[in-house]
Amino acid sequence: MGTEDQRRLLSALLAEPLVHQTPPDYAAWTTWLMLGGRGAGKTFAGAHWITLNALAYPMLALVGPTLHDVREVMIEGPSGLKALGGPAFRPRWEASRRRLIWPNGAVAYAFSAEDPDSLRGPQFHAAWADEFCAWPKPAETLAMLRFGLRLGEDPRLVVTSTPRPIRALKALIAEPGARVTRAGTSANAAHLAPAFLRTLESLYGGTRLAAQELDGIIVETDGGLFRAEDLARCRAARPARLDRVVVAVDPPATAGGDACGIVAVGRRDDQAFVLADETARGLSPAGWAARAVAVARTVKADALVAEANQGGDMVRAVLAQADPPCRITLVRASVGKRARAEPVAALYEQGRVSHCGAFPALEEELMALGSGDLDHSPDRADALVWAVSDLMLGAERQPRLRTL
Repeated sequence: MGTEDQRRLLSALLAEPLVHQTPPDYAAWTTWLMLGGRGAGKTFAGAHWITLNALAYPMLALVGPTLHDVREVMIEGPSGLKALGGPAFRPRWEASRRRLIWPNGAVAYAFSAEDPDSLRGPQFHAAWADEFCAWPKPAETLAMLRFGLRLGEDPRLVVTSTPRPIRALKALIAEPGARVTRAGTSANAAHLAPAFLRTLESLYGGTRLAAQELDGIIVETDGGLFRAEDLARCRAARPARLDRVVVAVDPPATAGGDACGIVAVGRRDDQAFVLADETARGLSPAGWAARAVAVARTVKADALVAEANQGGDMVRAVLAQADPPCRITLVRASVGKRARAEPVAALYEQGRVSHCGAFPALEEELMALGSGDLDHSPDRADALVWAVSDLMLGAERQPRLRTL
C-alpha cells in the first residue's frame, strides 16, 4: 500500500486520539500499558492503535476477557474497530472464523482469555489486549500471547485496562520494555454524559472505589498506610512562596534494576507541597545524579536529601560531581519502611500534605506501603517519605526550649 493510500485511509478515521490516548515514544517500549478509569477512552486508544497497524501489518490479535467482550466492545462497540475504520477502511467480522478482515487484507483474530491454549500456534505482528485485570488467567494468557508475537522486525503489544491490585499487573508494570500511561475518567469528560462524572463523584468521591474505577489507580485494600480518601482530597495549587524546598533521592540498590526515587517537596508554614515526581529507571549513577540535580535547579531546592544506606559516601560523591545548586544531606534508615512512613501517613490524614499536580504512580506506591504485596521497591514512596520527614518532622521543626 502506497503512502498516499495510507494517508487517505488515515483521514477517514472518525476521530483523532486525545493526548492520553496516544502511545509513548515508539522507540521506548515493546508493551504499552494504558491504565484508565471507567470511560477514560481506553477502548478508543487500543482500537486506534490496531487500526493504524492494520494499514501496515497483515496478522493481528485481539484478546479480551471473553469472546463476547472482544466482539461487543473491541470490535462492534461505539469506540471499537468497526466504528473507527470509517467508510473507507471499515473491517468486516467473520463470526465463523472469529476474525476481522480489513479492506486491504489485514486480519485480526479474536481470542478469549478464558482459553489461553487457543493462542498456541498462531503468530502475529501486533496485538491488543483489553481489560487485562479482568482476565481469568492473566499471567498465563499473556505469556501465550507473547509467544505468538513473532512476526516482522518489531512486534508490539498494547494492553488497556482499569487497574486492580493483582500480581500479574504489577509484574507487567515492572517489565523493562513496558511503558505505562494513566488517565482518569475526567480526561475523557467531553465524550461522556454530563451527569456521569458528577453523579459518581458525589456517590463515591474520595473512596478507594473511586480511586480505582475513576482515577485508574491501583488501590491496595489490606494493611495500607495511606488512604485513598486522604490522597483524593490532597490536591492544591503550588503556593507563590515556599519557606523551604528539598529534593529527596532514593538511589537504586542495583545498576539498571530498581528505579531511583526523585521527589521534590516544599513547605509553607505547617503544610507540605509535593511539587514533582521525577523518578526514573535504568539510569547509571551519573545519570540519576544529573536528573536529581536538574530537578533541584528547577524547583530552586535548598537541599538534596539522599538515602545513604545502599551507597554511603558514594552517594554524596556522585551527587557532588553533578554540580548541585544546594547542599547535600545524607540520611540513613534505622527502622523499616512502614515505621518510617507512619508519621508521614498521619500528616496526610491530618490534611497537612498537598499534591501540586497528578502523581498516580506515586500514589499507587503510597497506598501499597504496608500491604505486603509490592513486587518492586517503592522508590517513589521512599523518596517522598524522606522529603516530607525532612521538612515536617526534622530537627528544625521540633520545639526548642529557650531559657528566659
